[in-house]
Amino acid sequence: MKFYGYKRPDGKVGIRNYVLLLPTSVCATQVATEIANKVEGCTVVNNQFGCCQVAGDAKLTYKTVVNVGKHPNAGAVIVVGLGCEGVEPHKVAEELKDTGKPVSTVVIQEEGGTLGAFAKGCEIAREYGQMLSQQTKEAFDVSELILGIECGGSDTTSGLASNPACGVASDILVANGGTSMLSETTELIGAEHVLARRAVSEEVSNKLLKLVNDCEERAKALGEDIRGGQPTPGNIVGGLTSIEEKSLGCIHKAGSAPVQDVLEYADIPVKKGLHVMDTPGQDIESISGMVAGGSQVIIFTTGRGTPTGNPLAPVIKITGNSNTYEKMKANIDINAGDIISGAKSIEEVGQEVFDEIIKVANGKNTKAEQLGHREFSIYKSAPTF
Repeated sequence: MKFYGYKRPDGKVGIRNYVLLLPTSVCATQVATEIANKVEGCTVVNNQFGCCQVAGDAKLTYKTVVNVGKHPNAGAVIVVGLGCEGVEPHKVAEELKDTGKPVSTVVIQEEGGTLGAFAKGCEIAREYGQMLSQQTKEAFDVSELILGIECGGSDTTSGLASNPACGVASDILVANGGTSMLSETTELIGAEHVLARRAVSEEVSNKLLKLVNDCEERAKALGEDIRGGQPTPGNIVGGLTSIEEKSLGCIHKAGSAPVQDVLEYADIPVKKGLHVMDTPGQDIESISGMVAGGSQVIIFTTGRGTPTGNPLAPVIKITGNSNTYEKMKANIDINAGDIISGAKSIEEVGQEVFDEIIKVANGKNTKAEQLGHREFSIYKSAPTF
């Protein structure tokens, strides 16, 4: 089974061909955004951190920024920095050169301020954009795809329809040698033992159980009880009654494939097959972590509806609620409500989701892309100082 994409010098395959404006701190994000908006073919991530963070978050921001720069949907990268931030722009650019992609650095302080940095960035972006526009797609096996799996604004139809359908799509990809990532650690609570049974080894099973336990313990150390805050008010309105019900519905997105490994936030998998990534329950931060981990495409189930997209990876929106689909047709790509009505089986809609993944990998725009949704946010666990 094939799709058409862009071969990168490091052997990875992109399904989009962006010039990525990569700000290393919040102080550089505005300039990076203005460059991306000026030159066709560019995209930009919203980095609200990068300076004055405590050790754990500083390292996480740095890793996330670097791994986003390595993403295969970026054919070239312009690192934009202020010049005095904790995430040093020249250091980031040096790491990215190992990918073999064109990489340049624009430092606002070195260019004399906003106008100089903007002018230099636009000129580099124009050159990179022209270069990328001449690249042609090649055929690749679907085993080159990494799929990120997300849910948000869940209701009772999520666990009954859209999540199981996504699980079928994930299983098809994994059966064909591809890679999938299940995210949102907080939404495994109460069902982690069920998922752990599918681990390929006792070591991976223990990693998964420890991941969920550590998540709860961190919250308790701050005086918070995650189980008391879940389901969210929106989930409750949607008909979910307990965190266990929500979590059991969540893990349906992972289908039935064995869990190969457990990843930290923004880690890039080194194995094929199904993985679990440690991400928060916040949709945008969770998706951003999986994109940093190399996911070229995201499938996102939602019962109540969401417009969320991403600046690098196309996001396919799926709902099991036909009423939500009718209200938000401009945002949602697939209606899995046909499962609820009995018009289609879970397997049929799962195949439809997989077919849509291939269409999007071949260049079809998702509705989030058409509407310009580029939401991005890096996870942080501690306050700045």
